[in-house]
Amino acid sequence: MRKLLGGIFSTEMGFDVQFARNGVEALKTLKVFRPDVVTLDIHMPGMDGLECLDRIMLEYPCPVVMVSSLTEEGAEETLRALEIGAVDFVAKPGGAISLGIDDLAPLLIEKVSLAATVRIRRSRRLAERVRLATSPVTHSKTTGVVSFGNTLAKKAKSARGIVLVGASTGGPPALDAVLTNLPAEFDWPVVVAQHMPASFTGPLARRLDKICPMKVTEVTRQTNLEPGNIYVAKGDADIIVSFRGGSLVVTAAPADENFPWHPSVDRLVQSAMRHVPATDLVGVLMTGMGNDGATAMTELHVAGGHTIAEAEETAVVWGMPGELVRMNGATEIKRLDQIGQSIKDRLK
Repeated sequence: MRKLLGGIFSTEMGFDVQFARNGVEALKTLKVFRPDVVTLDIHMPGMDGLECLDRIMLEYPCPVVMVSSLTEEGAEETLRALEIGAVDFVAKPGGAISLGIDDLAPLLIEKVSLAATVRIRRSRRLAERVRLATSPVTHSKTTGVVSFGNTLAKKAKSARGIVLVGASTGGPPALDAVLTNLPAEFDWPVVVAQHMPASFTGPLARRLDKICPMKVTEVTRQTNLEPGNIYVAKGDADIIVSFRGGSLVVTAAPADENFPWHPSVDRLVQSAMRHVPATDLVGVLMTGMGNDGATAMTELHVAGGHTIAEAEETAVVWGMPGELVRMNGATEIKRLDQIGQSIKDRLK
C-alpha cells in the first residue's frame, strides 16, 4: 500500500513524500520532517492508526487523511478517527488494490491537497471531549435503553416543518456538535445529507444515535417524517422528501447523475421545497468542499426559508457554507457551537 501511495504522489508535481512502516516510526519521522499532511492507515503493526493519530493531534497537530477500508468495521474506526481529529478519509479500493488504484489516485490527490490548506486548532480536541463527557444522554449497554432525564416519550405525529442539514469534509464531528444540542422533544424532524460511501452512513447513524437526545436512523426505505427524529441519508444515493398517505416521508433514491455529490444536499432541499412551505423549512449548510447545497438553500432563502451557514472560523473546509454566503443565501452565519441554539431559536 505504501508503494502504491508513493507511486500516486510521485506522478504529481510539488509533493515531497517520506514513509513510515508503523505508528512509532511515524512519530519519530514527524519530529524532523514536519509534513503538511499525513496519510494514515488504521491497521498497522505495534501502535495502530488510532493511537498514532491521537499522539499526532496532541504532539504534532497537522492535517491527517485516513486511508480506510470500505467495510463496516473500517467505517466505525474511520468515524472514530474523525472524532479524534482526522480531517478526511479515502476508502481503499475493494478486491485487488492495484486494480483500483486509478480510481483512488485523483481522489487522494484532491483530498490531500485540500487537507494541506486546513488549519488544525489545538483547542478542538479538548472542547470536543468536554462536550461529549457532559452530554445529558446516558445509555444502558446491556438493555439498549436510552434515558433522557425526565423527558416523556411523545406519540408519533406527522411533521409540519423540517430541518435540512448538509455537510461533507469534516462533517461527522460537526454533526456531533450540532445534533447533540437538539432535545429529544424537538418539534421538527431533521434530515441529514452527509457525503459518504454507503458502508459508512449506517455506522454514522448508529454512532449519532448513541450521543444524541433525538432518535437517529439511516434511511434505507420510505420512512415517515416524525418530530423528535433525525434521518441520515444512505451513502452513494440521494434522499428526497415527498408526500404519501397524508404524511411527509423521506425516501432513499438512486443517485442522480445531474448532481455531482451524493447524498445530494441540493436535491434534498429542492424536493422539500416542493412539498413544504419555505417558511416551514430551516436549511443548515456546514463544512465541506465544493458547493453542494448552496444553490438550493439560496433559493430557499429567497422564498422565505431560514438558512444557516457555518462560519469560516469553525469550518474544516469553508467550501459549501462559504458558497452559500457568497451567493447571499445565508440568513445567518454562525459558529459551529452556535448552530444548535440558532435552530432552536428559529422554531420558537
